[in-house]
Formats: sequence, structure tokens, C-alpha cells
Amino acid sequence: MKLRNIGLPLGFFFFLLAIWQFISMQEIIAFWIVPSPAAVLNVFVSSPQLIWHHLKPTMLAAVSGLVLSIILGSITAIAMNSSKFIKQIIYPYMVISQTVPIIAIAPLLIIWFGYGISSKIFAVLLMCFFPIALGLYDGFRNVSVEQICLLASMGASPYKIFVLLKIPSALPNFFTGLKLAATYSVMGAVIGEWLGGSSGLGIYMTRATKSYQTAHVFAVIVVIILLSMLLFGIVALLDRILLKWKYQHEDEYLETG
Repeated sequence: MKLRNIGLPLGFFFFLLAIWQFISMQEIIAFWIVPSPAAVLNVFVSSPQLIWHHLKPTMLAAVSGLVLSIILGSITAIAMNSSKFIKQIIYPYMVISQTVPIIAIAPLLIIWFGYGISSKIFAVLLMCFFPIALGLYDGFRNVSVEQICLLASMGASPYKIFVLLKIPSALPNFFTGLKLAATYSVMGAVIGEWLGGSSGLGIYMTRATKSYQTAHVFAVIVVIILLSMLLFGIVALLDRILLKWKYQHEDEYLETG
């Protein structure tokens, strides 16, 4: 069953590639509008060093921004869980932060952080902070009141209740938000690079677009997808390792059901 789940999407993907290549060979669409898969593949063969040169700063900005988002998001979620007063103050601004497009505040990012990596990291932070903080906070909020009362009746302090009950119970929600943030991080870094700079996949894409090198643009898109999937896969692997008990229970339920 698992092999079929992988084989069907993969087979359909190669089918689409074959159609795409056929249309390109027939010159139905101009190559400078939609390049052929072979032309996109040739970019990786002919310019691997150029791609790697622009990949490194994007990866650094995405990972740095994601780590910073985890730290700040976790602190924010814990603060909102510990105090209703703090939650009432912070929560509206968390929502507002997601309503402002990064492009709209691009001039401010340049003024505040310049054209260096700091502005890219801040762009990633804006995109990744919300799903992490909200996911963890919802995990804390969904803890059963009966379980809290049970531990309290057994003499557990609020600290022990938080460590022994709330954190383990909130981890599934936390990893759900973290998976979303992992995919957003690369996109945030690329958008931040569109604002300006000397290197990065966003810069590479902008230059290729202006020179009508669409094969290079498609190659950058492929790299962005692969990098996003890599980060998502790492988070999913950590989720499987740290929440092994959860997935074992789900697998046993599926087998018996």
C-alpha cells in the first residue's frame, strides 16, 4: 500500500514531464516563456557552482530565521499560557502581523536592517513566528482540565504540571505549526532577497527573469521546492522520533480498524 502511495504520484509526475517535454519539442510554446525539462536540467549540469553560490545565503537565512522563530514563538506561547492578561495584549498583534504583506514593509526592512542577511532573517521571522506560537499555544490550551486537576490533587506544583503534562500534550500541535513554518522559511528568505542584496536564490531568480533566462528561473523554483521539502522532512523526522508514542498508537489503531 505504501509503495502504491509513492508510485502513483511519482508516475503521474513523470507523465507530466513527458507531456511538457513533448510540447517543448513541438515548439508550441516559445522556449523563453516555458523552457523544456531538458533545458532546466541542463542548468543544474552546466551551472552547479552558481546555484550553490546562491543557495548558501538563502539556506542560512531560512534556517536562522526558523530557529529564531522557534525561540521567540515558544517564549510567546508560554507567556500567553501563563497569563491571560499577556495573552489579551499579545494575541491581537500576532494576528495583525500576518495581515501585513512583507512587500508592503520592504522599504522599512531596508532602512532598519540594510541589504544584508539581517533583513532576510527578519522576513523569515515574520512568516514563521505566527504558526509556531499559535500551534504551541493551542496545544497548551487544549490540555484536559481533568488531567490538570488530577495532578494538582496529587500535590503537583504548577511547574510540574507544565513540564509533565502541558509540554508533552502540546508537542503535536507545536510540530504541526513547525512543519508549516519550515516550508514558509525558504519562501520568506527568497522574498527577503527580492528586496535587494548581492546573492541568494531570490537575487538569482530576479536576475534570470530580467534577462529572460526562464530555464534558470525554473531551476531556482526546483531548488526552492527541494530545500523546503528537506526542511519539512527534517521536522517530520524529529516529530516521528520525539512523538514515537503518538504514531505507534495511531498505527495500532489503523491496523485494528
